Amino acid sequence: MTVRHILRAGTLASASILVALAACGGAGSSASDTGTASPAAAPSSVASEAGPQTPDPGHSVIIVEALTDEQGNNVFRPDHVEAHRGDVVRFTLKGGVHNVHFLPDRNPRTSCLRAARDMLHLPGQTCDVKVVFEPGLYYYQCDPHALLGMKGHLKVEGD
Repeated sequence: MTVRHILRAGTLASASILVALAACGGAGSSASDTGTASPAAAPSSVASEAGPQTPDPGHSVIIVEALTDEQGNNVFRPDHVEAHRGDVVRFTLKGGVHNVHFLPDRNPRTSCLRAARDMLHLPGQTCDVKVVFEPGLYYYQCDPHALLGMKGHLKVEGD
């Protein structure tokens, strides 16, 4: 292998790393900092906007932890959440690498769902979901770990 081939391979590897970091939102960003849908394409009642969300007056922030536990299980804690319209569900990474995805085909009653949230890489990163859904039961999952059981339900209560 010549020096030219080594340099070309190094350049390709560097470019691949940059593309991977850009796709994941970079090492220091949280999923709530970057959205996957452009503001112009998103409906006006989007479930989660960029950045931390504030609950409506008189409503709550509900914490759901995303983690890989001591036994190696990938879980949301709790995995069943009850909320009201105007609440915020804050998915907080405690360990592992996870995302949150409300699948549109599993949640047919709403058009305000965005594409899967970015992966959370660093403990403490968050992904806020403002509850704007109609009352009902909504399914969510961590895409890489759904087949391993990392899924949950959000039950939206009436006003």
